[in-house]
Amino acid sequence: MSSNYAELRDKKVKEIEEILKSYLPEQNGYQRIIMDAMEYSLMAGGKRLRPMLMQETYRLFGGTEKVIEPFMAAQEMIHTYSLVHDDLPAMDDDELRRGRKTTHVVYGEDMGILAGDALLNYAFETAAAAFDEYPEKALQIGKAMKILGNKAGIYGMLGGQVVDVKETGHAVDKDVLDFIYALKTGALLESSMMIGATLAGADDESIALIEKVASKVGLAFQVQDDILDVTSTAEVLGKPIHSDEKNEKTTYVTLLGIDKAEKIVEKESVEAIELLKSLPVRNDYLEWLLTQLIHRKK
Repeated sequence: MSSNYAELRDKKVKEIEEILKSYLPEQNGYQRIIMDAMEYSLMAGGKRLRPMLMQETYRLFGGTEKVIEPFMAAQEMIHTYSLVHDDLPAMDDDELRRGRKTTHVVYGEDMGILAGDALLNYAFETAAAAFDEYPEKALQIGKAMKILGNKAGIYGMLGGQVVDVKETGHAVDKDVLDFIYALKTGALLESSMMIGATLAGADDESIALIEKVASKVGLAFQVQDDILDVTSTAEVLGKPIHSDEKNEKTTYVTLLGIDKAEKIVEKESVEAIELLKSLPVRNDYLEWLLTQLIHRKK
């Protein structure tokens, strides 16, 4: 069964790639270099985790229409902008992402900054297109837009990045680390699954439960990232290893050690799946996907 799901995942990734391409801006005008940089960044590959989680949660609650697609593209644009800015010299100063040169290395630091800005702004232009295509779903689209903005902003991913940057270079306690992880990593996963549920018409109680599932997945996902940064290789990971050590960042590995970190990954992932199974609806592929992503090797 797992091999069938793995094949299905690869097929779904290709379908998501086509959706992303369809929402990219045309490369014309004097500013077309920025459209080129946006495409280079967005189409660099990757697991396409966030749009896939969004789509599968939408299907979990019975969604069948294409109203989800502009939001899938928008979410991946927001995620990509955060990676482009993370890689900048003023941030993590990384030259490799997904096995190839980072955006600022190819286009220059100035265009790297602007490409991130462009992706963030264009994400909301893209999501807003749903209003024109599905005016009868305006209320659900409006709620989804609010989630998208909130989870990407100062109370979500950006807020987590602020604290992450501010606290880099010295040790932090577990409460601060949990705050960073909940916002920097968890928020976009929460956003993805909550938007899927919202656009499918799920009730508030179900959306709140999905937020908890995604929160636990986010913590497990990030702690696994901490483990891989120490145990994997740059070739397997597709980005530099020991990046946390280089940037003097506190992680679950530096705080608790690999063994305890691995136990936390297991605990949070089991609880996430149990919560998901408590819903009256099922999506077996979504359950498999979450398990695979949490226990990934790259």
